[in-house]
Amino acid sequence: MPEKAPVKVMRFADLPFTPRFEYGEMAQVTEVTSHTMGTRLGSGFGRFTNAEIPWTVQYDEVLLVVEGSLTVRTKKGDLTAGPKDTIWLPTGTELTYVAESALVFYAIEPSNWAEES
Repeated sequence: MPEKAPVKVMRFADLPFTPRFEYGEMAQVTEVTSHTMGTRLGSGFGRFTNAEIPWTVQYDEVLLVVEGSLTVRTKKGDLTAGPKDTIWLPTGTELTYVAESALVFYAIEPSNWAEES
């Protein structure tokens, strides 16, 4: 892992959102922190628009809804969060992200999950 990056402010308006995998029309993300900064903590923002995205979580994750509403469908039921609400998702959770329109902040650990799997 590289040396830890120095402290800094990242302005939301300057963060570049990019399409997320094959769901680019439904989800765009921007990274704030990752293993490239010498930390196991990954974080960033996700924008969901008319989204219904299946996924199995490959890391521990906390979602904080900033704007709109996000529903996470799981085998144990739906979890719906609005502004300032959070959702905890442990590694291995099978789910579907569902949102008409939502801005979400996420934190994951480990940030290099794709390299570790």
